[in-house]
Amino acid sequence: MLLAIDAGNTNVVFALLDGGEIRARWRIATDPRRTADEYAVWLSQLLSLEGYDRSDVTGVIVATVVPRALHNLQVLSSKYFKTDAVIAGQGKAEWGFALDVEEPNSLGADRALNVIAGHALHQGDLIIIDFGTATTFELVDYRGAYKGGIIAPGINLSLDALVTAAAKLPRIAITAPESTSVIGRNTVDQMHIGIYWGYVAMIEGLVARMKAEIGRPVKVIATGGLAVLFEKRTPIFDVIEPDLTIQGLAMLWERSR
Repeated sequence: MLLAIDAGNTNVVFALLDGGEIRARWRIATDPRRTADEYAVWLSQLLSLEGYDRSDVTGVIVATVVPRALHNLQVLSSKYFKTDAVIAGQGKAEWGFALDVEEPNSLGADRALNVIAGHALHQGDLIIIDFGTATTFELVDYRGAYKGGIIAPGINLSLDALVTAAAKLPRIAITAPESTSVIGRNTVDQMHIGIYWGYVAMIEGLVARMKAEIGRPVKVIATGGLAVLFEKRTPIFDVIEPDLTIQGLAMLWERSR
């Protein structure tokens, strides 16, 4: 079994895969100070709850956009799973696709994995939108080359900035409004509209501009934990792939072998 670890800015996702199929997944808040021992205690209990043992894991692959978190994850792999972790983007696990951009080395691991999995699963030109700490848009051409993209503040970051800067505004939960009206009759409704429908308008507007610039048919793929929040309120997505980054890790692992 493969343990795939995706360390993002907000959460670290651990996924247990067997033959490319996800058997279990867990997430924990990202904290670069968390030690390998702390990860091991937490993860061992979760493995046991799912009916697995640490000895079932025969390989580990790690992707991270938080460099300080990497060392402890490597120690976790070597000390508790008795194997050296494969690091996504390094050595035999290099990305393996063309980066047709001005700064190819600046592409984040999560975005690169989305490119790998998106191209493997879908034909033609792709726009991949990942809803995470930031919301990222990737353009992948029909050959699998990364052609560039967009980085926008994630919806949670946008809400945090609004509430922090405006003393009288309450903190609200980010949910899909029941009404499609964009005229709020009270403060909370107005905030919901501004955050939610404003974000939908941003997504639709940016995708429309990207499609116009591409000039060819393109499929739009959504992924990330918040993708389902927008799925029923906009027709812009052609498909939802909630585990695209983890699937990319599994594909990269197989390639590295």
